[in-house]
Amino acid sequence: MKPINLVALIDDDEIVQFIESAVIKSTELVEKIKTFSNGEDAFNFLKANSNNPDLLPEIILLDLNMPIMDGFEFLEKYIVLSPKLGKKITIYVVSSSISQADIERVNQISEVSDYIIKPITKEKFIKIVSLLIENPSSDKLKVL
Repeated sequence: MKPINLVALIDDDEIVQFIESAVIKSTELVEKIKTFSNGEDAFNFLKANSNNPDLLPEIILLDLNMPIMDGFEFLEKYIVLSPKLGKKITIYVVSSSISQADIERVNQISEVSDYIIKPITKEKFIKIVSLLIENPSSDKLKVL
């Protein structure tokens, strides 16, 4: 049995979505991957399924720089929604930004487990899943 039912990728770059999906699939640790091109679509999905935990992801991989609703805006709305969700979701920011200001800002958000510089590799994803399985109730699961 696979330990993770659903991973959500929130990134506006279709190539990144394709590559990250392929990397995640190659681990054989995930049943399904759902992709979103902006934070608004992802937020609306979470909100619409808030009463159905089986449809919610266990892990969200979130980019910061996106159109319509960026990663920080998504996180602001997610913080308000999360108490109403029927499941604990582990969020990792996966960004190409190496800005210390972005990293520090993300580290101040308790709902985010870690900040990962792109690309997500097979090894990093396996570590994410391992940490989640070993510490399912922990809020901060550091990959690196």
